[in-house]
Amino acid sequence: MSQDDYEFPFDYWATLAADDPVSFEEARRLMVESLIESAPPQVQPRLRGLQWQVDQVRSLTPSPMGACVKISNMMWQKVLGPDGLVEHLEHLGNGESTPREAPRSATILPLQRPD
Repeated sequence: MSQDDYEFPFDYWATLAADDPVSFEEARRLMVESLIESAPPQVQPRLRGLQWQVDQVRSLTPSPMGACVKISNMMWQKVLGPDGLVEHLEHLGNGESTPREAPRSATILPLQRPD
């Protein structure tokens, strides 16, 4: 089945959320985990990190609508913000074959084993 053939069962999920929020959250968590597991292994840590950020916004925001707005803003920042999708597409459109690496700097601290 192609993604074009798939229709999201909105009524099922809406009814489950209204009638049994605990079961809805568990089913949602399992669905997200299944989606992450279906991604290539090298992408999964990044997806888990993004899902963790989304979960933190949801848990720290008092209302579902407020969480939705914050998560939407996070998405738009990744699309339009610095080093976002639009910037990468512009670089590719200018003939650059690889996206720019964000400049990184860090102080490396030597670690010593406790004896």
